[in-house]
Amino acid sequence: MTLRDRLIALLLSFPLLTSSAWGEGASSWREHLDWPPQLELDHVLVQTSLYTDHFSPDPNHTNNQQLIAIELHNPDLWFTGFARFKNSFGQDSHYLYAGRELPMWESGDTRIRAKLTAGALHGYRGEYRDKIPFNRYEIAPAILPTLGMSWKRLEADLIVFGTAGLMVTAGVSF
Repeated sequence: MTLRDRLIALLLSFPLLTSSAWGEGASSWREHLDWPPQLELDHVLVQTSLYTDHFSPDPNHTNNQQLIAIELHNPDLWFTGFARFKNSFGQDSHYLYAGRELPMWESGDTRIRAKLTAGALHGYRGEYRDKIPFNRYEIAPAILPTLGMSWKRLEADLIVFGTAGLMVTAGVSF
């Protein structure tokens, strides 16, 4: 199994890994997830893409996504965000999403955590419209698992986008 395959397997299994961290004493999944989320701003994360790799490279692919994303986080680890980027085929694209942070390990100012986002992806048009599933009207649902680390105000994430590839991002929280 390659390193890439191991990273994908880890990201896809993170709900199982973090479910034991919820403990035995909580009575329901709503309690575990602090549902419903508070409409209170804890911090803002601004991030950009550093590295992209496609699992099955295509001559039409670009690995320069020029991503800029903004996430609004609440104290209960829920967040919403908007990302603007160039998709794999160089088209301007957008991802509007909501998500949940899942803490995995913490020591001092350093944290390792998983994130899961779900939202609407827009931007795969023309001959590339069918490169992502359910993109009938050029808006498709997307779910992205992430494994990340933060130190003080700096954050870095490894995002797997389906079976297509992965991206490394870095950002600063305010």
